[in-house]
Amino acid sequence: MKLSVFSTKPYDKKYLSSVLGAKHAESGIELIFHEFALNEDTVSLVEGSDAICVFVNDVVNDNVISALSEFGVKAILLRCAGFNNVDLDAAQRLRIMVANVPSYSPEAVAEFAVALIQTLNRKTHRAYNRVREGNFALDGLLGKTLYGKTVGIVGVGKIGLATARIMKGFGCRLLAYDPFPSPAFEEYGKYKSLEDLLPQCDIVSLHCPLMEQTRHIINRNTISLMKEGAMLVNTSRGGLLDTESVIHALKTNHIGGLALDVYEAEGELFYNDHSSTIIQDDKLMRLMTFPNVVVCGHQAFFTEEALTEIAECTLSNLEEWIETKTSKNSLTKDLKLRRRESLPVRAI
Repeated sequence: MKLSVFSTKPYDKKYLSSVLGAKHAESGIELIFHEFALNEDTVSLVEGSDAICVFVNDVVNDNVISALSEFGVKAILLRCAGFNNVDLDAAQRLRIMVANVPSYSPEAVAEFAVALIQTLNRKTHRAYNRVREGNFALDGLLGKTLYGKTVGIVGVGKIGLATARIMKGFGCRLLAYDPFPSPAFEEYGKYKSLEDLLPQCDIVSLHCPLMEQTRHIINRNTISLMKEGAMLVNTSRGGLLDTESVIHALKTNHIGGLALDVYEAEGELFYNDHSSTIIQDDKLMRLMTFPNVVVCGHQAFFTEEALTEIAECTLSNLEEWIETKTSKNSLTKDLKLRRRESLPVRAI
């Protein structure tokens, strides 16, 4: 069983190889690593593989899936939770199983979201750079006490719930919006409609999947509902924000601060070193000129524990498919939305 792994970094090779040797040595799985992304130009390299493994910025559209089918690929394994880059309809039509990693160390992402909140609020990123230049002045570094502030969690899956748990420890008042409310949140705060939540919150943290219903959930209309000066944090998917609307809100001081670990057009930018080139994305570069904006490179998941869990779940999905031709984490069982854990997902 040959598995072609795309968009691989050294840590992908390390953890997948380690877990394969430790827990799946008898599975007969052979890993073939490709450092480049999967797309229409590179799909021919899957020839001879039975399955592929992709990440968030690989292109798995109708054309790619059709080519995969022609090459005999029968399974697509996502080593991530998000699946908006995969044409599930095409996979279903061609009977290719698609499985993701629905949950991996939710605390990793939640802790990073809180770290971004603290960085944005207390301006530690600016203080760090100042002190290195010998500037110990406090002007411009004034923050706010988190205790007693109202935090809005948009999307109460495992990550949203973990974020709520941490913020409750700071003494924050918690509100949440989720079209599929989980009772587990009720010990931390109250559910509200998005229209009721946004005007009340000092901090809004996004933890929902990217799908048709959530694309640009933060736009001019919803931003206008936000409390003036509120902070916005996104560690989920870049497409949840309408970037132009957010830039306008920053320019008019309606949004008091923005922290991003994801970006709508991150595709060829994130996970690569562009320090010696001219970045052509004017929107991203404009965002990074604001003193009250923090941008990171989609690293919220990046912990030893999460990488181990991702590798274990990915290989377990494949081994289960080898044995049963399906997987408990399959996204291709029918073309209706079903609720798995806390997320509305397409299921096959």
